[in-house]
Amino acid sequence: MSTGASETLLESEPIDAGGESAAEIAARSPLELFWRRLRRDKVALVSLGIVLFMVFVAIFAPLIVKLFGFPDPNTQNENLLSDFGQPTGPSGAHPFGVDSRGRDILSRVIYGSRVSLEVAFIATALIVIIGVTAGLVTGYYRGKVDTGISRLMDLFLAFPVLVLAVGLGVACADGCLGGVIQPGLMVVIFVITLTTWPYMARIVRGQVLSLREREFVEAARSLGASDRRIIFKEILPNLVAPIIVYATVLIPQNILYEAALSFLGVGVDPSKPSWGAMISDATDIFQDAWWFMVFPGLALLITVLAFNIVGDGLQDALNPRTSK
Repeated sequence: MSTGASETLLESEPIDAGGESAAEIAARSPLELFWRRLRRDKVALVSLGIVLFMVFVAIFAPLIVKLFGFPDPNTQNENLLSDFGQPTGPSGAHPFGVDSRGRDILSRVIYGSRVSLEVAFIATALIVIIGVTAGLVTGYYRGKVDTGISRLMDLFLAFPVLVLAVGLGVACADGCLGGVIQPGLMVVIFVITLTTWPYMARIVRGQVLSLREREFVEAARSLGASDRRIIFKEILPNLVAPIIVYATVLIPQNILYEAALSFLGVGVDPSKPSWGAMISDATDIFQDAWWFMVFPGLALLITVLAFNIVGDGLQDALNPRTSK
């Protein structure tokens, strides 16, 4: 870790934390200090448990559905509908009820977590890679490179994100870039990444503009360090904390974007269960079948809320001054 990163971590720790001396604090590693702060936040730890549980459910969705004897999420059974063709409510065999086609809602909610988290994690990873790269380049080199990329970011930021995403989703419904971007999940991931990376780039650029003038960077430059070494060995390690914090903000945001696009009909393939698509399908029959909307809505709410609380907890743990 660079000198600047060590300074940042030590400066961010209060001199007297819980009655401990400065020497005791300095003796701990940055990771130990981070974990010590995080474990104080019980709400964040509970939310982290919920996040890990949702990830577990998403990964092992087929096994969970099969283990508990729930039907396949796309299996339609009209015999499960009422005499008037309406969905039936929660029961022992179908704890979350069935939808208007006789499909088990619990199975679809479980499988829907796979779609939401897959889109969120992949899109967030791409946004971080593109945004951090653009932010490092524009913040460090300045000049024409900074001007050109910054104007491009301004262009994207000038459009309402959801409106631009819907427009791109419709335009890419049959694929984009000569078939490189295929319909379905890839289109959703492409649209979310394309409309969101400037926000990450702006945050990184601002941090780099500050760090490039710090003493440890000037010292490395005076010793003949190359730009590449300064960027990756001196500046980038000091960006880990803000990158992690903003990534935890992006994940729930991207979950909501996927749900919104699916709700508007420009999301994933209709054959794949999606929380947003389920809520959209339930709007017409909400008064007669409230469970059709409530359960996927609760899953979406709990997941997004848990990720947001974890993000707040990470921010406080990585930079305790922000919680004062």
